[in-house]
Amino acid sequence: MRYFHGCYSVGDDTLWGVNRRKKGAGNTLAALKSIRAARPDGAPIYVILDNLSAHKGADIRRWAKKDKVEWCFTPTYASWANPIEAHFGPLRQFTIANSNHPNHTVQTRALHAYLRWRNANARHPDVLAAQRRECARVRSETGIRWGGRPLKAAA
Repeated sequence: MRYFHGCYSVGDDTLWGVNRRKKGAGNTLAALKSIRAARPDGAPIYVILDNLSAHKGADIRRWAKKDKVEWCFTPTYASWANPIEAHFGPLRQFTIANSNHPNHTVQTRALHAYLRWRNANARHPDVLAAQRRECARVRSETGIRWGGRPLKAAA
């Protein structure tokens, strides 16, 4: 089992991240530091996170205050509100679906190869189609339409 700590720059349309053995504040902080390194000019950065407790540790809060990083937490069960979620479906589709990686190292290499390709071809029709499908899947799970109210269940 591995966890992908993904980072997405909305302005640059760039996706990156690292695979880790476990979730935790230390691995989250390392991923967040990679975001700050991607923007070394010292300008404030706004980071969208889910409400995982590992995202709210004292070390992370101290680091964020010192490095001008503002948190924007999504509400519980609102993954559809996080822009990075649309990129996880294509990532799974192109690196995990119908694969039989012999070990985690090979799987991680495939993941990073996809990230390099995706960032070089961000507007590729296959990537855009996979992102649309993932957005629709995530929205349908929650029964929420973009900009609208939750759908009412049929009686």
